[in-house]
Amino acid sequence: MKYNLSKIMTRAWQIFRKGKTTFAEALHRAWQAAKAEPINAELVELAKAAAGISEEVHSWAGWQRLGYMVQHGSKCLFQTVVIDAAKGDGKTKVKSYFGASQVQPIPAA
Repeated sequence: MKYNLSKIMTRAWQIFRKGKTTFAEALHRAWQAAKAEPINAELVELAKAAAGISEEVHSWAGWQRLGYMVQHGSKCLFQTVVIDAAKGDGKTKVKSYFGASQVQPIPAA
C-alpha cells in the first residue's frame, strides 16, 4: 500500500502545533490515521451495504466539513465500529452515519 507522505507529515505538524504532544507522538498519530483510513472506509461500505442504503453517507462531522448540517431530529441511517486514530492507540468507537436526504446546506451568515 502506498501512502501520501506529504499528507501524513502535514497532519503530524497540525497535531504537533496544538502543543499537547511531542513531534514523535504527533507523527505516530498521523501514521495511525493514515493506516486506519482504508480500513474504516471498508467498514463503512460494508455497514452501508448491510443496511441496504445507496445514497451518499457521512458522519455528522463529515457533513459539517462539506458545508452541510444534519436536519434537527434526524436519526442516523446506520452505525458502525471504526478505528479511532485520534490518540494513536488504535482503539475503536461507534460512529453514526447520515444520508444526503437528511442534510441541508449551512445558511450563509
